[in-house]
Amino acid sequence: MTSAIRLTPLDNAIKHHAHEFHQIVIGLSGHAEFEIEGLGGGIAPLTGCIVPANHVHYYEGVGTNRQLIFDLPDDAPSLSGTHREMARLFDAPRFFALDDPLRVYLNFLVQELAQPRHAQGDLLAATFLGCLHSRLNLETPSLQARRLDLAELDRFIQRNLAKRLSVADLARQACLSEAHFSECFRAQAGITPYQYLLRQRLTAARDLLTASRLPLSEVAAHTGFANQSALSHAFRRAFGHPPSQLRRNPILAGDGPPPLPSLSSSKC
Repeated sequence: MTSAIRLTPLDNAIKHHAHEFHQIVIGLSGHAEFEIEGLGGGIAPLTGCIVPANHVHYYEGVGTNRQLIFDLPDDAPSLSGTHREMARLFDAPRFFALDDPLRVYLNFLVQELAQPRHAQGDLLAATFLGCLHSRLNLETPSLQARRLDLAELDRFIQRNLAKRLSVADLARQACLSEAHFSECFRAQAGITPYQYLLRQRLTAARDLLTASRLPLSEVAAHTGFANQSALSHAFRRAFGHPPSQLRRNPILAGDGPPPLPSLSSSKC
């Protein structure tokens, strides 16, 4: 699948979803608000955010706005082959601002997209991703990944699950950058830190649903979900049924951990 670059406004209503491709959203005019797995921020002109694949994100346009959006699947030429190092941009969500050289390139990119026969999206995306990668100081981990104390990280997660932990919180606990931590975690645990966090949240939510009569809004608050809607969305995606169905039929709880998320390709 190739990269796609589009110019679009965001609706003036709060929406949320997740998708199997990465996204970069950059403000061209007006404003927008994003929250990506608990990390919130605003997008003004010449600022943006990185939305890794499979991360539930809430977004809302504020008034008249226009955004430049990159849709980037894992196997896009701009993230694979000789450009595979660029995938490190999506180890964790983040917000950023463009410096003067990138603003010049952004202006060129927008003008190029307006041409009837513009350059291929993968070529334009690869140039932008390379420049952004160098500016965000994403370090390359050593060939021998550091061993993490997963038991201690697990205890930290359990103590702070209601605080809507992010990958950045786990990285700070391990005294590593987000990029290095994510690489070490994947190498050691076989899944990404985000996938592990989501599993922990869903497992805790399932336990609360079967062991208590707490309202769904309180279950969401206790397990790090932004709200009841975010919990229901993730729960249905992981288990194939809504939380309310588990309450009616506790045998659905089972014993194993929830599967890794597999999300549909809806777009913002």
